[in-house]
Parts: sequence; C-alpha cells; structure tokens
Amino acid sequence: MEKRELICIGCPLGCPLSVTIEGEQIDVKGNTCKRGEDYAIKEILSPTRIVTSSIPVAGGELAMVSVKTREDIPKGKIFECMEEIHKATAKAPVAIGDVLVKNCAGTGIDVIATKNVRAV
Repeated sequence: MEKRELICIGCPLGCPLSVTIEGEQIDVKGNTCKRGEDYAIKEILSPTRIVTSSIPVAGGELAMVSVKTREDIPKGKIFECMEEIHKATAKAPVAIGDVLVKNCAGTGIDVIATKNVRAV
C-alpha cells in the first residue's frame, strides 16, 4: 500500500488530499467535491502539466513572445518540450493563438503564442 498527500488544484479551495493506492484501487479522502477526486486520480495515474515559456521574435516590437502548450502534456515530456521551445523562433507579426511549435515533443500538442507582437 502506498500513500500520497496532494493539494487539489481543481478549484480555489485547495483541499488537502490523502490518496491511498493499493493494487489498482485508489482511495481519495479530503476532497470536498468530485473535482478533487478526479484530480487526484489523474495525478496518480497520468500526471500532466501546461508548459509556459517564451520564444524570440525577429522583427518585432518585442524581443520575445510568451507561449504555452495549447493543452496539458504528459509530465514526463516537459524537458523534451522545453528543448523544442528553446530552439524555436518566430517572425513578427505574431498573434495570440498562432502555432509556433507544432506537435511539441511528439505529444500531438502545439505551442501557441499568448501575446500579440507587432512588426516594426
């Protein structure tokens, strides 16, 4: 039997969760809503994260544009994703939602701009 302590991020309450894993059975305690149980199970079985960073912009009013993965990616792919982001560059103009890295680290998830950058 394994026990883990988590803080739920499903809502602003931030419930302290106690998760017990015994074989394939996962028992969650401490959640005040269903989102807490769902979060704990996902975090135990398949943890994912949204990755945020910035990419250099050529010919833009700003030298860098903020970016994020369109969706959460497997936690184990974060470093590979960051390697691809660090190699990327963008050309101005850049609009919010523009895809700057396609299929980042083979996850099927794109990296998109989160800021507009006008050309100069």
